[in-house]
Amino acid sequence: MSQSGAAGTSLNKLIERLAGFEPTTLPVISLYLNAQANDTGKTDFDRFVRKEFSERAKTYAPHTPERESFDRDAERITKYLEDVRPSANGVAVFACAGAGDFFQAAQLDAPLEDHRLYVYNQPHLYPLARLAEQYRRYAVLVCDTNRARIFVFGHGRTVESEEIENVKTNRTKVGGWSQMRYQRHAENYHMQHAKEVVETLSGIVEKEGVEQVILAGDEVIIPVLRAQLPKALEEKVIDVLSLDIRAPEKEVFEASLEAMREHDAQTDAERVERLLNEYRGGGLGVVGATDTLEALSMGQVDELYLTAAMREVKGDREDVQILSDAEVVEPTVAASDPAAVSNTDPDSVIVAHELVARAQQTSAKVCFIEDPALLADFGGVGALLRYRI
Repeated sequence: MSQSGAAGTSLNKLIERLAGFEPTTLPVISLYLNAQANDTGKTDFDRFVRKEFSERAKTYAPHTPERESFDRDAERITKYLEDVRPSANGVAVFACAGAGDFFQAAQLDAPLEDHRLYVYNQPHLYPLARLAEQYRRYAVLVCDTNRARIFVFGHGRTVESEEIENVKTNRTKVGGWSQMRYQRHAENYHMQHAKEVVETLSGIVEKEGVEQVILAGDEVIIPVLRAQLPKALEEKVIDVLSLDIRAPEKEVFEASLEAMREHDAQTDAERVERLLNEYRGGGLGVVGATDTLEALSMGQVDELYLTAAMREVKGDREDVQILSDAEVVEPTVAASDPAAVSNTDPDSVIVAHELVARAQQTSAKVCFIEDPALLADFGGVGALLRYRI
């Protein structure tokens, strides 16, 4: 199975394919690279890749299936990295040549914090799943009384954009009845403009599967727009920003992404509070890796909550071994930041991967909680359930 993903690769589809990989006795490489240019204007992942591949290869005896698979993967990945597009901010590659030439890769617009290499018995999904949630799709409508710009942002790039332009109404100094007729005339144009904009926005939101919408515009058009929003669309609006209709696309993206981050911080606290209320009441909530893994194995989990810092995931690989048909092996972890490795317990890597993989396999929603304190007392793990047994 081979797939070289490009900028348009859906992270969710990629995660689904990776989650379906059956554990193997051969080394599976999961490589995450920060492809952003450094201070000299160049990428610096080549040195990391060469060094780590060389050191990892030595851990397998020559002429063994494990070494041959690893060497073929290292060669293929190195070749692939020669053609990374200059605009990519991150690269994720997953490979195991000995398992049917398995190769999945994506060049990402969303940035990765650093370089990381995981060698395990299956693809390591945690960083990719977190990235997919951090940069999930949302829509932004920037509007004035005669123009509108609609953007759908996702995975660090513009997925779609559309512009609408209608009749421009000019201000007049005429008074009396003429002024009143003009005012009614202008308001009618504004309403018709708002209706067209809302209809277009509704179609885009439905087509793109957007769950959050941000509005931006002046004090004249925003109330008119909101009055036209159907209830289902109004419920998706998470913020209203003050942005000029001529604001550059980059400015719109950065301002809206910050609004999304603030919204997530608030909803994270609300989600955890709901989880704890369900758990305290003996209802549809579990906390801790052991009980959450068990619930996932039975398909009970509706929403999985994980701390965004993988090192804060506390669990025992024995729990994974009990639920797994394959032997749980020791993962190898390398990173460009040495502290990231020293602070990461191998059991955290194993349990974190298993949680994400089982969530994907059972169509459970994965929610990452950015504030580690919210789930700290429960090993960074919890879940809302679909049903009780």
